[in-house]
Amino acid sequence: MLTIRVEQVGKKYRREWIFRRVDLTLNAGTSYTFVGPNGSGKSTLLQLLTGSLPLTEGKLIYTINGNVLESDDWFRHISLAAPYLELIEELTLDELLIFHQTFKPFKTNLTPEMIADRLLLSHARHKEIKYFSSGMKQRVKLGLAFFSDAPVVILDEPTANLDRQGAAWYHEQVQLLNPNQLLLIGSNIPDEYDFCPNVLDVMQWK
Repeated sequence: MLTIRVEQVGKKYRREWIFRRVDLTLNAGTSYTFVGPNGSGKSTLLQLLTGSLPLTEGKLIYTINGNVLESDDWFRHISLAAPYLELIEELTLDELLIFHQTFKPFKTNLTPEMIADRLLLSHARHKEIKYFSSGMKQRVKLGLAFFSDAPVVILDEPTANLDRQGAAWYHEQVQLLNPNQLLLIGSNIPDEYDFCPNVLDVMQWK
């Protein structure tokens, strides 16, 4: 059982507090969506939870079965899809999938060929990522998060750049995640999280 404890966390840029006094316990086996207007701090909070941004105050405690994880090992347990996450555009889709699984394995029995098929991108396996449309790139980012063997899945603005078909694909795939995983979403589009039982407005921490 994986748990993230957020204790009195705050983030400040220069003299402006983005948020303060965030207290949360996030448990595997459910999903949480952080909502709020653009610029309210949703992405910043998610980046703090991944460990990619430093805290200004407070602390984060990650535990698995009651054992505290070192913060340096935390990234191994997270899969992230976000608009600011860059893909290696010089690689083909096949090369990218093979490279990705060298540092973050895919879920049991999933091969790069199978993942390309689930991404609806079998026809583009040998095409370099730089020639993908923005919607195709977004599907790749989401697929790397969905299909990696990690207990925590973090999705920031998950349907950005997706057309109606792509959004329907996202909705189907996100609900096929392992029920034991912890899913965290940053969004202000209700269709992206209408299945989520825990919706938290970041404006409460202003």
